[in-house]
This record gives sequence, C-alpha cells and structure tokens, in this order.
Amino acid sequence: MTTAHVVDLDLSGRTALVTGGGSGIGRACAQRLAAAGADVVVVDVNAEAAKTVAEEIDGRAVVADLGAPGAVADLPANVDVLVNNAGLQVVSPLTDFPDDRFALIQRVMTEAPYRLIKHMLPHMYARGWGRIVNISSVHGLLASPYKAAYVTAKHALEGLSKVTALEGAEHGVTSNCICPAFVRTPLVDKQIADQAAINGIPESEVIEKIMLDRAAIKRLIEPEEVAELLAYLCTPPASLITGSSVTIDGGWTAH
Repeated sequence: MTTAHVVDLDLSGRTALVTGGGSGIGRACAQRLAAAGADVVVVDVNAEAAKTVAEEIDGRAVVADLGAPGAVADLPANVDVLVNNAGLQVVSPLTDFPDDRFALIQRVMTEAPYRLIKHMLPHMYARGWGRIVNISSVHGLLASPYKAAYVTAKHALEGLSKVTALEGAEHGVTSNCICPAFVRTPLVDKQIADQAAINGIPESEVIEKIMLDRAAIKRLIEPEEVAELLAYLCTPPASLITGSSVTIDGGWTAH
C-alpha cells in the first residue's frame, strides 16, 4: 500500500490491543496502529505468532486463549483502542454441526469481545476517549449456508457493538463494526478444502464460485485494506461514526 493511501493518524501516547493479532487482519491492524504511534498489545493463542508480530512493531505479545472465560481478566485494562478480531471458522451443515465447536465460536467471537469491552471501558471513560473496532463480516449482516456458528456470532457482535456505541457516546467512546467479505488470510485459506467438499467442486474453483460469487469486484480483500479502514475510524474526522457497520465487500451486500 502506497503512502498516498494512508490515513493521517497520530496515536502517540495511546495503547491499542488487537486480538488475533498474530496473523491475517489482526497482524495488519497491529502494524497499522503501531505505525500511527500506538503502543500495541498483540494478543494471540499462538505464542510464536504473537511474539513475531510484537517484535516487528516494537509492541508487546500476550498469549491468551479467548475461549477460556478467565482469559480476559489477565489482559491489560488501560487500553484506548480495542480491536476485537480473534475468530475461527467451522463449515458444516446444521444437522452435522459439532456442538462443542459451536459453543467455542460463541465464546471466542461474542463472549470474549463482551468481556474485553467491559474490562476496558472504565479506562476509556476516565480518559474521555476510546475507539472500539469490532472486526465483523458481511456474515454479521446476512447469512451463508454451512456457517451457523460464525454467522450467529457475528450477528451478536453487531448488536454488542451498537449497545456499546449508545452507552459510550457521552464518554467520548465510539464503537463500530468493520464488515469485510473474504479477506486473503489463513482463516480463509483453511476453508477452501471444506467448501470444496461440501459443495462438490474442486478446490481450485472455491474462490471464484463460492467466495467471490456475490461480489461485484472479483478479488479477495487484502488485510491492509481492512487495517486502513480501522485507522480512519480512529481519526478525528470519524468521531461521529459510531454504532455503524462499515462494509468493505466489493459490492457483496449491494444485491
């Protein structure tokens, strides 16, 4: 991404925390916030990935399994920018969906963001400023088959974000969702075999026939493009954007 496309953002003196910061969208967000001057806490279940990204950006690595209810209590609370990004995916028909994986996805992608927001709002309220950016999905706005747990969790995250926006408004805190379509990440790569099997098509056709089928612009989104939208939501001109769901989907939801 060239400098001409980079939003002017200064987060000097601010602390940011990014969940799932070890790869994909989370990594790009951590890098972007660090470039803006923030002290970034990279949270990931993968210790090596968290450490690698933290070293790249001179940040702090924290290993945490957000599927464990007590994990959030051990994370720092003095955070000014919270990026709820951690997630996982299971592709399966409802009749065969593994119950334990459904529950895990709700814990990581709905309950953990709730606990993180609750944990960090007092600091944001005390400072009179805070930015909460929830990495949702087009699947927070509509549905696709075989993704019951993911779609459920993203829809719930959208509701949580809106309530946070309403309660945080008088304290200078905004809360928004970014809703991408398919992004070029390891999470998406891992879906290809499952999508091929469940739809009866070769793996080589999954991106074109499944992932980009509804998009008007036929390419995967780059993680850095999501990170740049995150950066804009942290700027002064975006201070009135709250309770919103901002799509970056190549026209997916225009249908």
